[in-house]
Amino acid sequence: MPTLKDNFTELIVILRDESQELSFGALTNFAKALTDIAPAQIKPLLKVWGDVSLSRRHALLAHLKHELDDNLLYNFNALARSLLHDEDGITRTYAIRLLADYEREDLIPTFINIALNDPEIEARTDTISLLGFYVYYGELDEISDESLKKIEETLLQIAQNAKRAKFKQCAVEALGFSSREEVTALIEKAWQEETAMWKASALFAMGRSYDSDRWQEQVLEGLVHENEIVRLAATKSAGNLSLDLARPILLNNLGEEQDEVVLKASIWSLSEIGGEDVREYLLSLLDQLEGEDEQEAFLEDALENLDFTEGAQNLEHFDFDAP
Repeated sequence: MPTLKDNFTELIVILRDESQELSFGALTNFAKALTDIAPAQIKPLLKVWGDVSLSRRHALLAHLKHELDDNLLYNFNALARSLLHDEDGITRTYAIRLLADYEREDLIPTFINIALNDPEIEARTDTISLLGFYVYYGELDEISDESLKKIEETLLQIAQNAKRAKFKQCAVEALGFSSREEVTALIEKAWQEETAMWKASALFAMGRSYDSDRWQEQVLEGLVHENEIVRLAATKSAGNLSLDLARPILLNNLGEEQDEVVLKASIWSLSEIGGEDVREYLLSLLDQLEGEDEQEAFLEDALENLDFTEGAQNLEHFDFDAP
């Protein structure tokens, strides 16, 4: 019976051989072989990695990211860690994306260095975004105060001094989780900018702040903005903040919104806000769909999320401290 080592060796041969099609089946088998693999076991692949054409390397990494998005149990950390310093910028970017859910502190110095210095734009922006989740972990006391401080200082440096606007915007978004005093002013400054991307970044950060009282007015304004990028960011933030005053606007948008992405976000945010008429509207939308399996599945997921939201809201009505 073939062992994992035998299968892995065969897959490496296929990856290197340009005459063989890199089929979906082979890529899927590669994902199964690489998940939770030990660093020592991955050495045969890394030894020949430079001999594999860039197109085939990228195809493998893109497939691994697709598999990771579909299966939360997959873990390609061993490969991704090994590729963080790859000479190819696209490969480094994929490595960052494969580590999007990485929570340990050992890679924080590497992530900070990439965020500040990597020549690949997407590698830097993705890493800046990734550092935002470490800020979130820090706010929950899941990483050390020292690590949190280094990350926040790095993000503040980028937000204030980076030459490229995209880096600054990503840093503002990442800092949305932070409770540091400087962050409110940064978000406010971003909101005052005229360009849609700056306003969207500000709204994204507002949604991460969990401070609905502070940012309610801006989010409501964003919901009716002429630009769909701004509306999308405001819509997601309204859901994150469970903003009750956003409900009538979002319900109205279900009938008027022309952008499908914003419409989908409106449905999900309504499931996070809950309240009067939301279930009836979502059920009505579901009844209108026939033979559109993907949209039906999304609405059913939204209704399940609404069940969770309403259950949590009902629990809040109970006084568990009462005798």
